[in-house]
Amino acid sequence: MEKAGRESGDTALVPASDPSALALAVKVLKGGGLVAFPTDTVYGVGALAGDAEAVAGLYAAKERPAAKAIPVLASGWPQLLDMGIVASPLPPAAARLSGRFWPGPLTLVVPRGLQVPDVVTASGDTVAVRVPDHPVVLHLLEHLPAPLAATSANRAGEPSPLTARDVMDQLGGRIQFVLDGGACPGGVPSTVLDLTVAPPCILRAGPVTLADIQPLLRGANQCFG
Repeated sequence: MEKAGRESGDTALVPASDPSALALAVKVLKGGGLVAFPTDTVYGVGALAGDAEAVAGLYAAKERPAAKAIPVLASGWPQLLDMGIVASPLPPAAARLSGRFWPGPLTLVVPRGLQVPDVVTASGDTVAVRVPDHPVVLHLLEHLPAPLAATSANRAGEPSPLTARDVMDQLGGRIQFVLDGGACPGGVPSTVLDLTVAPPCILRAGPVTLADIQPLLRGANQCFG
């Protein structure tokens, strides 16, 4: 692979401002590799969601338990529906919530589509999806043939990374490429809301609060998992 910027082991660290950075990241992902990038919450690391072998490599790089599903980052519902990542029709609240909080730090758990590999969902019936609010990863998603199976760019159980250097410290030599977009502005992982249960349930508290969500659920009671 052609590389630019600094390297640690087999991991290239390239400033997102480098003219070659986007093309290199896309090349790595299309080749089945793993790329880390900044988001509005923390740095993430991902593989093409339709590439089961690459996603398996993501689990290995992070030492992530196989029973723990990996969320999917996308440019919007059309990409998720067109690629068969999510099932149609969507839960009624999905459009209202995404219309208010996407792009942003809210992950929605919805029924999985037929085309998402089992390794992404840990063989479950649901998939967690989000549109991140950061220009670097949004630009990357716009140039990919599929959404990204992506999670925080750390080893399992370790602190979530806020800078590219944090990523290199934990995953250097384990992934192929890091897009350095500076420090993440949020610093807190996204809120995770399960829309496949009644009432919808917050599985992980984050920047989007229960008070933010509740008006869009038309009076439904919420719970914290």
